[in-house]
Amino acid sequence: MDVPAREAHAGAELKVLGACPLDCPDGCSWVVTVRDGEAVRLRGNPEHPYTRGALCAKVNRWLERAAQPDRILHPMRRVGRKGEGRFARISWDEALGEIAERLEDVVREHGGEAVWPYWGTGTLGYLQGLEGYSGRRFFNVLGASAHYANICSAAGSAGMEATVGSAGGMDPEDLAHAGLILLWGSNPLTSGHHVWKFVQDARRAGAHLVAIDPVRTRTAQQADEHLAPLPGTDAALALGLLNVVVGAGAQDERFLREHTAGWAQFRERIAACPPERAAEITGVPAERIAALGERIARTRPTAIRATQGLQRHAGGGTALRVLASFAAVTGDWARRGGGLAFSTSGHNRLNKAALWRDDLRPGPVRTLSMTRLGEGLLDVQDPPVKALFVIAANPVGSTPHQNRVRAGLAREDLFTVVMEQFPTDTVDYADIVLPATAQHEHTDLHEGYGHLYLTWNEPAVAPPGECLPTTETFRRLARRMGLTEPSLYDSDESLAEQLVASDHPWMAGVTLDRLRKEGFVRMSVPDPFLPYAEGFPTPSGRLEFPREAYVPPAEVADPERAARYPLALISAASHEFLNTQFANNPELRRRAGDLAVRLHPDDAAARGLADGQRVRVANDRGGFDAVLRVTDQVRPGVAATPKGHWAKFSGGSNANAVVAERDTDLGAGPVFHDTRVEVTAADAPG
Repeated sequence: MDVPAREAHAGAELKVLGACPLDCPDGCSWVVTVRDGEAVRLRGNPEHPYTRGALCAKVNRWLERAAQPDRILHPMRRVGRKGEGRFARISWDEALGEIAERLEDVVREHGGEAVWPYWGTGTLGYLQGLEGYSGRRFFNVLGASAHYANICSAAGSAGMEATVGSAGGMDPEDLAHAGLILLWGSNPLTSGHHVWKFVQDARRAGAHLVAIDPVRTRTAQQADEHLAPLPGTDAALALGLLNVVVGAGAQDERFLREHTAGWAQFRERIAACPPERAAEITGVPAERIAALGERIARTRPTAIRATQGLQRHAGGGTALRVLASFAAVTGDWARRGGGLAFSTSGHNRLNKAALWRDDLRPGPVRTLSMTRLGEGLLDVQDPPVKALFVIAANPVGSTPHQNRVRAGLAREDLFTVVMEQFPTDTVDYADIVLPATAQHEHTDLHEGYGHLYLTWNEPAVAPPGECLPTTETFRRLARRMGLTEPSLYDSDESLAEQLVASDHPWMAGVTLDRLRKEGFVRMSVPDPFLPYAEGFPTPSGRLEFPREAYVPPAEVADPERAARYPLALISAASHEFLNTQFANNPELRRRAGDLAVRLHPDDAAARGLADGQRVRVANDRGGFDAVLRVTDQVRPGVAATPKGHWAKFSGGSNANAVVAERDTDLGAGPVFHDTRVEVTAADAPG
């Protein structure tokens, strides 16, 4: 194994294996080239079966970004008003002393639940980030409020678990064996592009590719067929397609009889939604629904890839339940290349309980929701939140109801610590800022929620300035507070050892030593991997069909709301940014251009708006300014804007200014794509 670069002799060139930490299903393995202690090159690992040597346009600029002049290199204390972003450099000793004193005061006066550790998806590492909730042991000892990290996949995961018993679906690599692929609310050529290789393998073998998305995305432009439903109506479209399948007698009666529960009732729901009814709800022509339904009826296996976008509305959990049920009706759960690829995280068998140590809590604690930060800071009492730790997150830029989030963070009685690499919109509200390491500067262990590999990240270079790994920061803070729980001081290697110490057969042969030597290891799942061919990990051992088959979007389907705000807003992934990461990189900002909103020509004409015009996108929660792009890539009735732009670079707001703090039907996920707005000229009255 390569040794860390900082131990190499002068002039040596090392290849250090690592893992991309970003919130993307691909979980890439990468190789850092180090010369004289400096990282000089980054590329995808050609030996990794999923990465295959390629990184995305964003991560290709990783090393450049890590060396940007705006990198936070030292602890800082606020010297201006909250939100101004004015700070003075302080020492680590001063920073830890002040944090320890303030935390002790809060816990003594209000109890541990007045502390909210707010983790984000800035890194998905099991040691330094969200997957492991770095510092979770520390906050458990304090009795802090639990953090519900629901911003990404909560609704879909809850829907999958209620239906198939797990958040895990088919192995995305097996898309290569599909005869028909439905990319449903998924745009891999912008977000998670490595699966495209397997899609292309299937197409070369004769597979038909369909993109289902309200926007004709980069991926939809490359598909054989594109259907554009109204946001939040996906379950109705799925029922309309299944109506055609069942009408043709193409359901798999044996699979339904032996491996499902509730088929008779679900069949009634299907019968009640013929293509004509589905067309009324979705806006997709009935003849297009009928034609695709007929194709599904005669094609085996059919694979659906559904990612995060389509579950971010009031009926998001139910929508995933229906899509997971799709493969039961056709029997494709029993066929390689068939089923639903949503996330592979449900197949992970790492020993997360040993890492988290929730048993260290002094008693039961409340749970606060990541996507309801404004509510948590402004409305929650008994006790109110008095101390907030923001870790690998930028909630001002990425959380619903941006104005309420700002109001909560502006509270002078709220002590806020932000652990960050760059001066984000959220950093501007911090009392203390702590400099965090970047991925190639620390140790971590990763999974990919779009494949079945575990990946090790070896630190390649020494951290710049006074940056520390998050694990080390919490070890030092625990020591400063005099906490005596021994597990708070476990090394990163020890934490990783505890994590991989699982007796599940799928973890057979997975050891820390092997991970460090090889860089990545595929879990020991059966080959071929058909997780539900012979049953489901539900209480009944069967796929549980949903009783409710369509929950309409709350705002998009509300006629009164539609009269006031006629356009349904989609704020999907940017090609240049990942969530709000990379949005401060000069080159990627240049490529992205100013924050824009896209409208269909009919919608622009109805408002007297022209391409390139400055417009205001708004509702009663707030608004943001954008450049108008008039294009038929967006279906009528929809406004499309990218997420991820920093508010400070975009006139003070982004799309989250108009999104409600409201939950999905299952899993209490966010409703980013269940939002109505109006678009007017930026200088229009009101």
